[in-house]
Amino acid sequence: VQLQASGGGLVQAGVSLTLSCTTSGLTFSRYAMGWFRQAPGKGRRFVAGLSWSDGAMPTYSDSPKGRFTISRDNTKNTVYLRINSLKPEDTAVYYCAAYSDLNGSYYPFDVAGYEYWGQGTLVTVSS
Repeated sequence: VQLQASGGGLVQAGVSLTLSCTTSGLTFSRYAMGWFRQAPGKGRRFVAGLSWSDGAMPTYSDSPKGRFTISRDNTKNTVYLRINSLKPEDTAVYYCAAYSDLNGSYYPFDVAGYEYWGQGTLVTVSS
């Protein structure tokens, strides 16, 4: 199983960015997907999560909130994270993760429930 995150880089504050996470080796349409981030010197924190089913409602962290949009394309085995109006405090390594959701029980904030993790993509926001 592989999760390949991409789309990070050095950007200026105020721009938007879309991160991608392409998976292989798992039945993507039966996994919920989450995005986490880890800022320098801080722990890994949940950002957004989305179950596999059509019409599933996304879950977002209270902080940050409002500038993030998670989406997925089950035909491409890929999950996306759109970040609008980037701020310097968004600087972090962003990780995608897969959560087995066979029974329809997805707890987005349950870090231990994520079975597979990507290697992360670094987003650096300059002021």
